[in-house]
Amino acid sequence: MSQSQYCIRGRQIGSDELATIRQFSEAYWSQGRSAISRALCEHWDWRQANGRLKDRGCRVMLLELAARGEIELPPRKKYNNRGKKPPDAPDFTVATEALTGSVSQFGSLTIDMVRGSAREKLWDHLVYTHHYLGCPWIVGAYLKYLAYLDGRLVACLGWGSAAWRVSCRDAFIGWDQARRKQNLSLVANNVRFLILPWVQVEHLASKVLAANIRRLAADWQAYYCQPIVLLETFVDQARFRGTCYRAANWQYVGATQGTAKRGNRHFRHDQPKAVFLYPLCRDFREQLHG
Repeated sequence: MSQSQYCIRGRQIGSDELATIRQFSEAYWSQGRSAISRALCEHWDWRQANGRLKDRGCRVMLLELAARGEIELPPRKKYNNRGKKPPDAPDFTVATEALTGSVSQFGSLTIDMVRGSAREKLWDHLVYTHHYLGCPWIVGAYLKYLAYLDGRLVACLGWGSAAWRVSCRDAFIGWDQARRKQNLSLVANNVRFLILPWVQVEHLASKVLAANIRRLAADWQAYYCQPIVLLETFVDQARFRGTCYRAANWQYVGATQGTAKRGNRHFRHDQPKAVFLYPLCRDFREQLHG
């Protein structure tokens, strides 16, 4: 193997790999970027633990290499969720009448995992429309959930792969760089949490979080064939206090440094986020160090 020039999404890229990427880009140019990434993943047998291709991670790698001037990519065929075009309208009707009261006044709270189902488009549409950050383009593993209170849709939750490096989280765990790289897949990130704007039900947010957490590890294991033992989330302190996370027994461990990562580069945005963690088992540290 050639000497490594880059390490992107955990993959070492040297001159031989760059030559392969350029070859596949030329061969699949007319079919677009997704076809290039899928073909590369199949060629390298680059897969997640459940056997699915790491094509989203591969696309991030391609974009980073293109930004560095190492490769050329064909123009985008369509917008992604980070663009201005909204997701396709879902084939579902959502009741938008005001819903008020206390969560104890309602009879049932149900949480449905919707990744890969027709209702995933509904999740995308609601989060794009009503969450201040919009609909995320989640790289790596992820699951999406809809929450219903007595049959009324009230909330959307999304979980994805953990952030690569967070100083206060890593200190809480006691990780060094090698252990973090090896076991980061055991951590999941609450990338979105939306209570729909017409829902004003007291104590609902913490109840929804707790209900989702009770099934999340089993769903993750079933979908990705790998466990998770710790949850993380980042709360914008300029907008929120993290009250529902505290009420659901999440632990505040510190704040980010006001930087963000794009590809292999970091930039400063001076908007530190509060970091909350939730262990899913008593021996989470032992597993994260194992």
